[in-house]
Amino acid sequence: MAAAESSGGATEYILHHQAFLSNKAPHGIIDFSVINYDTVFFSVLLALVFFGLFWSVARKATTGVPGKLQNLIEIIVGWVDGQVRDTFHGSSRLIAPLALTIFCWVFLFNFMDLVPVDLLPAAARGAGLEHLKVVPSTDINATFGLSLTVFILIIFYSLKMKGVVGFISELTLQPFRARNVLVQGLLVPVNFVLESVTFLARPISLSLRLYGNLYAGEMIFLLLAALTLSHGLDGVPHPHHHHPGLHLHGADDRLSIDGPRASLTGGACGKGSLVFVFEES
Repeated sequence: MAAAESSGGATEYILHHQAFLSNKAPHGIIDFSVINYDTVFFSVLLALVFFGLFWSVARKATTGVPGKLQNLIEIIVGWVDGQVRDTFHGSSRLIAPLALTIFCWVFLFNFMDLVPVDLLPAAARGAGLEHLKVVPSTDINATFGLSLTVFILIIFYSLKMKGVVGFISELTLQPFRARNVLVQGLLVPVNFVLESVTFLARPISLSLRLYGNLYAGEMIFLLLAALTLSHGLDGVPHPHHHHPGLHLHGADDRLSIDGPRASLTGGACGKGSLVFVFEES
Protein backbone atom coordinates (compact mmCIF):
# COMPACT_ATOMS: atom_id res chain seq x y z
CA MET A 1 0.00 0.00 0.00
CA ALA A 2 3.02 2.31 0.18
CA ALA A 3 2.90 3.12 -3.52
CA ALA A 4 -0.78 3.81 -3.34
CA GLU A 5 -0.38 6.10 -0.36
CA SER A 6 2.36 8.10 -2.05
CA SER A 7 0.35 8.72 -5.22
CA GLY A 8 -3.15 8.71 -3.73
CA GLY A 9 -6.39 7.90 -5.47
CA ALA A 10 -8.87 5.06 -5.44
CA THR A 11 -7.52 3.57 -8.67
CA GLU A 12 -3.96 3.34 -7.36
CA TYR A 13 -5.14 1.89 -4.05
CA ILE A 14 -7.23 -0.84 -5.69
CA LEU A 15 -4.62 -1.72 -8.33
CA HIS A 16 -2.00 -2.02 -5.63
CA HIS A 17 -4.13 -4.51 -3.70
CA GLN A 18 -4.88 -6.44 -6.89
CA ALA A 19 -1.18 -7.11 -7.58
CA PHE A 20 0.29 -10.49 -6.66
CA LEU A 21 3.62 -11.20 -5.01
CA SER A 22 5.17 -13.00 -7.98
CA ASN A 23 8.55 -13.82 -9.41
CA LYS A 24 7.99 -11.61 -12.47
CA ALA A 25 5.33 -9.74 -14.42
CA PRO A 26 3.29 -11.98 -16.78
CA HIS A 27 3.68 -11.57 -20.54
CA GLY A 28 0.39 -12.12 -22.35
CA ILE A 29 -2.75 -13.81 -21.12
CA ILE A 30 -1.07 -17.17 -20.45
CA ASP A 31 2.42 -17.30 -18.95
CA PHE A 32 3.30 -20.53 -17.13
CA SER A 33 6.65 -19.14 -16.00
CA VAL A 34 4.97 -16.80 -13.50
CA ILE A 35 4.62 -18.01 -9.91
CA ASN A 36 2.37 -16.12 -7.50
CA TYR A 37 4.13 -16.74 -4.21
CA ASP A 38 1.29 -15.41 -2.06
CA THR A 39 -1.23 -17.78 -3.66
CA VAL A 40 1.07 -20.76 -3.14
CA PHE A 41 1.87 -19.76 0.45
CA PHE A 42 -1.70 -19.22 1.62
CA SER A 43 -2.97 -22.29 -0.25
CA VAL A 44 -0.43 -24.51 1.52
CA LEU A 45 -1.00 -22.74 4.85
CA LEU A 46 -4.78 -23.23 4.68
CA ALA A 47 -4.30 -26.87 3.63
CA LEU A 48 -2.17 -27.39 6.74
CA VAL A 49 -4.83 -25.68 8.87
CA PHE A 50 -7.48 -28.01 7.45
CA PHE A 51 -5.33 -31.09 7.93
CA GLY A 52 -4.28 -30.13 11.46
CA LEU A 53 -7.83 -29.36 12.55
CA PHE A 54 -9.34 -32.59 11.23
CA TRP A 55 -6.41 -34.69 12.46
CA SER A 56 -6.69 -33.19 15.94
CA VAL A 57 -10.44 -33.81 16.11
CA ALA A 58 -10.07 -37.38 14.78
CA ARG A 59 -7.34 -38.13 17.32
CA LYS A 60 -9.47 -36.84 20.22
CA ALA A 61 -12.81 -38.22 18.95
CA THR A 62 -14.90 -40.04 21.51
CA THR A 63 -17.94 -42.29 21.35
CA GLY A 64 -19.35 -40.59 24.43
CA VAL A 65 -20.63 -37.03 24.54
CA PRO A 66 -18.81 -35.23 21.71
CA GLY A 67 -17.53 -31.69 22.01
CA LYS A 68 -18.75 -28.77 19.92
CA LEU A 69 -15.85 -28.99 17.47
CA GLN A 70 -16.34 -32.74 17.00
CA ASN A 71 -20.05 -32.14 16.40
CA LEU A 72 -19.24 -29.54 13.75
CA ILE A 73 -16.76 -31.83 11.99
CA GLU A 74 -19.22 -34.74 12.06
CA ILE A 75 -21.93 -32.55 10.54
CA ILE A 76 -19.59 -31.47 7.72
CA VAL A 77 -18.40 -35.02 7.04
CA GLY A 78 -21.96 -36.37 7.09
CA TRP A 79 -23.24 -33.68 4.74
CA VAL A 80 -20.41 -34.16 2.23
CA ASP A 81 -20.84 -37.95 2.41
CA GLY A 82 -24.55 -37.57 1.66
CA GLN A 83 -23.83 -35.34 -1.33
CA VAL A 84 -21.33 -37.87 -2.71
CA ARG A 85 -23.75 -40.79 -2.27
CA ASP A 86 -26.47 -38.88 -4.14
CA THR A 87 -24.25 -38.04 -7.12
CA PHE A 88 -21.69 -40.87 -7.28
CA HIS A 89 -23.15 -44.37 -7.36
CA GLY A 90 -19.92 -46.29 -7.75
CA SER A 91 -17.43 -47.50 -5.16
CA SER A 92 -14.28 -45.51 -4.48
CA ARG A 93 -12.26 -44.66 -1.41
CA LEU A 94 -11.05 -41.43 -3.02
CA ILE A 95 -14.16 -39.51 -4.07
CA ALA A 96 -15.62 -38.71 -0.63
CA PRO A 97 -12.31 -37.62 0.96
CA LEU A 98 -11.54 -35.59 -2.16
CA ALA A 99 -14.93 -33.87 -2.01
CA LEU A 100 -14.44 -33.14 1.70
CA THR A 101 -10.96 -31.74 1.05
CA ILE A 102 -12.09 -29.49 -1.79
CA PHE A 103 -15.11 -28.24 0.16
CA CYS A 104 -13.13 -27.31 3.28
CA TRP A 105 -10.15 -25.97 1.32
CA VAL A 106 -12.29 -23.66 -0.82
CA PHE A 107 -14.25 -22.58 2.27
CA LEU A 108 -10.98 -21.54 3.94
CA PHE A 109 -9.94 -19.77 0.72
CA ASN A 110 -13.13 -17.74 0.77
CA PHE A 111 -12.98 -17.17 4.53
CA MET A 112 -9.73 -15.23 4.04
CA ASP A 113 -11.78 -12.57 2.26
CA LEU A 114 -13.15 -11.58 5.70
CA VAL A 115 -9.68 -10.59 6.92
CA PRO A 116 -9.34 -6.76 6.85
CA VAL A 117 -7.91 -5.83 3.46
CA ASP A 118 -4.98 -3.81 4.86
CA LEU A 119 -4.07 -6.00 7.85
CA LEU A 120 -1.82 -8.67 6.34
CA PRO A 121 -0.54 -6.50 3.44
CA ALA A 122 0.59 -3.92 6.03
CA ALA A 123 2.42 -6.62 7.98
CA ALA A 124 4.00 -7.87 4.75
CA ARG A 125 5.08 -4.32 3.88
CA GLY A 126 6.79 -4.11 7.25
CA ALA A 127 8.69 -7.27 6.31
CA GLY A 128 9.78 -5.71 3.00
CA LEU A 129 7.14 -7.25 0.69
CA GLU A 130 5.45 -4.68 -1.55
CA HIS A 131 2.46 -6.79 -2.59
CA LEU A 132 0.43 -9.51 -0.88
CA LYS A 133 -2.92 -11.08 -1.79
CA VAL A 134 -4.34 -13.24 0.97
CA VAL A 135 -7.35 -14.79 -0.82
CA PRO A 136 -6.14 -17.66 -3.04
CA SER A 137 -9.48 -17.98 -4.84
CA THR A 138 -9.05 -14.46 -6.27
CA ASP A 139 -6.22 -15.94 -8.32
CA ILE A 140 -7.66 -17.54 -11.44
CA ASN A 141 -4.69 -19.91 -11.56
CA ALA A 142 -5.77 -21.47 -8.25
CA THR A 143 -9.41 -21.90 -9.31
CA PHE A 144 -8.40 -23.37 -12.67
CA GLY A 145 -5.99 -25.72 -10.92
CA LEU A 146 -8.79 -27.07 -8.73
CA SER A 147 -11.30 -27.41 -11.56
CA LEU A 148 -8.83 -29.07 -13.95
CA THR A 149 -7.80 -31.57 -11.28
CA VAL A 150 -11.43 -32.54 -10.69
CA PHE A 151 -12.04 -32.63 -14.46
CA ILE A 152 -9.18 -35.09 -14.98
CA LEU A 153 -10.49 -37.29 -12.17
CA ILE A 154 -13.97 -37.24 -13.72
CA ILE A 155 -12.55 -38.54 -17.00
CA PHE A 156 -10.43 -41.14 -15.23
CA TYR A 157 -13.30 -42.59 -13.17
CA SER A 158 -15.71 -42.41 -16.10
CA LEU A 159 -13.33 -44.54 -18.17
CA LYS A 160 -12.67 -46.86 -15.22
CA MET A 161 -16.33 -47.50 -14.41
CA LYS A 162 -17.98 -47.29 -17.85
CA GLY A 163 -15.14 -48.32 -20.09
CA VAL A 164 -14.03 -46.63 -23.28
CA VAL A 165 -17.17 -47.71 -25.16
CA GLY A 166 -19.51 -46.46 -22.46
CA PHE A 167 -17.67 -43.16 -22.15
CA ILE A 168 -17.76 -42.54 -25.90
CA SER A 169 -21.43 -43.60 -26.01
CA GLU A 170 -22.33 -40.87 -23.52
CA LEU A 171 -20.75 -38.29 -25.82
CA THR A 172 -22.24 -39.56 -29.08
CA LEU A 173 -25.61 -41.23 -28.39
CA GLN A 174 -27.37 -38.41 -26.52
CA PRO A 175 -29.28 -36.13 -26.34
CA PHE A 176 -30.73 -37.08 -29.76
CA ARG A 177 -31.66 -40.72 -30.35
CA ALA A 178 -33.23 -42.61 -33.23
CA ARG A 179 -34.30 -46.21 -33.72
CA ASN A 180 -33.02 -46.24 -37.28
CA VAL A 181 -29.32 -47.08 -37.30
CA LEU A 182 -28.60 -44.85 -40.30
CA VAL A 183 -30.34 -41.86 -38.74
CA GLN A 184 -28.56 -42.48 -35.44
CA GLY A 185 -25.27 -42.54 -37.33
CA LEU A 186 -26.08 -39.13 -38.79
CA LEU A 187 -26.90 -37.81 -35.30
CA VAL A 188 -23.58 -38.95 -33.81
CA PRO A 189 -21.58 -35.87 -34.95
CA VAL A 190 -24.34 -33.54 -33.73
CA ASN A 191 -24.49 -35.26 -30.34
CA PHE A 192 -20.71 -35.26 -30.05
CA VAL A 193 -20.47 -31.51 -30.69
CA LEU A 194 -23.25 -30.68 -28.21
CA GLU A 195 -21.97 -33.00 -25.47
CA SER A 196 -18.33 -31.98 -25.97
CA VAL A 197 -19.16 -28.30 -25.51
CA THR A 198 -21.04 -29.07 -22.30
CA PHE A 199 -18.33 -31.43 -21.08
CA LEU A 200 -15.43 -29.06 -21.76
CA ALA A 201 -17.29 -26.08 -20.34
CA ARG A 202 -17.50 -27.64 -16.86
CA PRO A 203 -13.98 -26.83 -15.62
CA ILE A 204 -14.10 -23.38 -17.21
CA SER A 205 -17.47 -22.46 -15.72
CA LEU A 206 -16.59 -23.82 -12.26
CA SER A 207 -13.28 -21.98 -12.08
CA LEU A 208 -14.62 -18.70 -13.45
CA ARG A 209 -17.67 -18.75 -11.14
CA LEU A 210 -15.52 -19.22 -8.04
CA TYR A 211 -12.98 -16.66 -9.21
CA GLY A 212 -15.64 -14.12 -10.21
CA ASN A 213 -17.57 -14.38 -6.96
CA LEU A 214 -14.51 -13.87 -4.76
CA TYR A 215 -13.01 -11.21 -7.03
CA ALA A 216 -16.24 -9.22 -6.81
CA GLY A 217 -16.33 -9.66 -3.04
CA GLU A 218 -12.74 -8.46 -2.72
CA MET A 219 -13.51 -5.42 -4.89
CA ILE A 220 -16.44 -4.51 -2.63
CA PHE A 221 -14.23 -4.65 0.47
CA LEU A 222 -11.54 -2.59 -1.27
CA LEU A 223 -14.07 0.05 -2.27
CA LEU A 224 -15.45 0.17 1.27
CA ALA A 225 -11.94 0.51 2.64
CA ALA A 226 -11.09 3.24 0.15
CA LEU A 227 -14.20 5.24 1.03
CA THR A 228 -14.25 4.75 4.80
CA LEU A 229 -10.74 4.26 6.17
CA SER A 230 -8.99 7.56 6.79
CA HIS A 231 -5.56 6.06 6.13
CA GLY A 232 -6.68 3.66 3.43
CA LEU A 233 -6.86 6.27 0.66
CA ASP A 234 -5.19 9.63 0.42
CA GLY A 235 -7.30 10.67 -2.54
CA VAL A 236 -10.56 10.78 -0.56
CA PRO A 237 -10.89 14.05 1.36
CA HIS A 238 -11.50 13.90 5.08
CA PRO A 239 -11.05 16.41 7.93
CA HIS A 240 -7.32 15.79 8.30
CA HIS A 241 -6.42 15.70 4.60
CA HIS A 242 -6.24 18.45 2.05
CA HIS A 243 -7.11 17.64 -1.55
CA PRO A 244 -6.23 20.13 -4.32
CA GLY A 245 -9.32 21.94 -5.50
CA LEU A 246 -11.52 20.66 -2.69
CA HIS A 247 -12.24 22.42 0.59
CA LEU A 248 -13.96 20.70 3.48
CA HIS A 249 -15.78 22.64 6.20
CA GLY A 250 -17.41 21.19 9.30
CA ALA A 251 -19.47 22.95 11.92
CA ASP A 252 -21.84 21.44 14.47
CA ASP A 253 -24.10 19.04 12.55
CA ARG A 254 -23.28 20.26 9.02
CA LEU A 255 -20.60 19.24 6.53
CA SER A 256 -19.69 21.08 3.32
CA ILE A 257 -17.30 20.16 0.51
CA ASP A 258 -16.62 22.99 -1.96
CA GLY A 259 -15.06 22.30 -5.34
CA PRO A 260 -14.21 24.41 -8.37
CA ARG A 261 -17.43 23.45 -10.18
CA ALA A 262 -19.80 22.21 -7.52
CA SER A 263 -20.44 21.97 -3.80
CA LEU A 264 -21.89 19.26 -1.60
CA THR A 265 -23.57 20.19 1.66
CA GLY A 266 -24.92 17.71 4.20
CA GLY A 267 -26.55 17.94 7.56
CA ALA A 268 -28.73 16.16 10.05
CA CYS A 269 -32.43 16.29 9.33
CA GLY A 270 -34.51 14.62 12.00
CA LYS A 271 -33.60 11.62 14.13
CA GLY A 272 -31.20 9.19 12.47
CA SER A 273 -31.29 10.80 9.01
CA LEU A 274 -28.74 12.69 6.93
CA VAL A 275 -29.46 14.83 3.87
CA PHE A 276 -26.96 15.98 1.22
CA VAL A 277 -27.60 18.75 -1.27
CA PHE A 278 -25.58 18.98 -4.48
CA GLU A 279 -25.25 22.43 -6.08
CA GLU A 280 -23.49 23.09 -9.39
CA SER A 281 -21.55 26.35 -9.63
